[in-house]
Amino acid sequence: AAGLADERVETRVAGLGPGQPVTLRALAADERGCLFQSCAHYRADGRGELHLGTDASHGGDYTGVEPMGLFWSLAPAGMERPYQRLVPRSTGTPIKVEMSVHQGHSLPGTIPGPVVAKAEVERWFTAPGVRRIRLKEGGVRGSLFLPPGDGPFPGVIDMYGDEGGLIEFRSSLLATHGFAALSLPYFDFEDLPKVMKEFKLEYFEEAARFLRRHPKVKGPGVGVIGTGKGAELALSMITFLPEVVAAVCISGCSSNTVADLHYGEMTLPGLRFDMNKVSVSDAGVFDTFEALDDPRNPANSPCTIPIEKAEGHFLLVVGEDDRMWKSSLYAELAIGRLRQHGKENFELLSYPGAGHRIDPPSTPFCQVAMDRVLGVPVLGGGESKAHAHAQEHSWGKIQEFLHLHLG
Repeated sequence: AAGLADERVETRVAGLGPGQPVTLRALAADERGCLFQSCAHYRADGRGELHLGTDASHGGDYTGVEPMGLFWSLAPAGMERPYQRLVPRSTGTPIKVEMSVHQGHSLPGTIPGPVVAKAEVERWFTAPGVRRIRLKEGGVRGSLFLPPGDGPFPGVIDMYGDEGGLIEFRSSLLATHGFAALSLPYFDFEDLPKVMKEFKLEYFEEAARFLRRHPKVKGPGVGVIGTGKGAELALSMITFLPEVVAAVCISGCSSNTVADLHYGEMTLPGLRFDMNKVSVSDAGVFDTFEALDDPRNPANSPCTIPIEKAEGHFLLVVGEDDRMWKSSLYAELAIGRLRQHGKENFELLSYPGAGHRIDPPSTPFCQVAMDRVLGVPVLGGGESKAHAHAQEHSWGKIQEFLHLHLG
């Protein structure tokens, strides 16, 4: 009934009639009270039992054998504002999911049949003994999550994208799996810059040095994991900072984008978004896929991150149906650049049907999400089942990669 948010839940139903049709539903609320729900249609077997690990859904929000389908298909309920994500703002409290079994097959968004059973599941983002330390260390802000025990532990810096602020749930899960994880905001948090205008790599260098020197962190180097803009910053960190020896880049660009990046005398200008190339659907959803300047254009070569200078190792993770931008192409460009310089220090995980934001397992799929900066719904792409499978597969591979290169 209670477990880690990245672990599978085993769901069984007993005591039904042989072949009885039922609808299974999940209902959860975020910290602000916004309701999320999902449903799926099942039939009991000859013994009147159901096991979501082996029995297929015949309809509802997904079909097929999907042990965690009710979790990853959670979406804002009909009366809520659409395009919201179900991700925790604090890691100290679980997301509570109410699971219920209803008579008959009821379609998503309709009133379900009578309840015949229900149970509550708690999805925790931190394990007992994990310590969370809020940081104000020189210029560095964020939260450091330390696993239980004496350590030392492999150290990882964790960054998200252009939504800004402090996002901690991946860091706390990494700490649960034995990493000293520093959740690092880089704008729109406390006294950091309010918007993405320009960045100094020295801020990220200070964070890497702090983590590497920490008595609970084993050296000699640290890793970094980033999504979107965070992935691109991870590429710059492993390129220019000797402290960083492993980089996991999820849906990133191989060039610097939007905000100029300074390091000492050097500046990497940012590729720009051309808002004239953004298309808007009849439903008012923004598609930014074509909007970023083309990194292959020779005029944009000053924006390219010279990743061939990196001594460490890269893990590139992309969804082939990312509609936020062309992350598959950007991964190809990065790999081409490394190979051109005789380097094979990379792995690529490329997932057909997955969208932009590939999070830890069972994070609900969100094809369109409100963009915090633009204040409009933006298409992230992907198909729910393929995206959910990409999240589950990549999470194991990310931990293997970090353990391999950080010890």
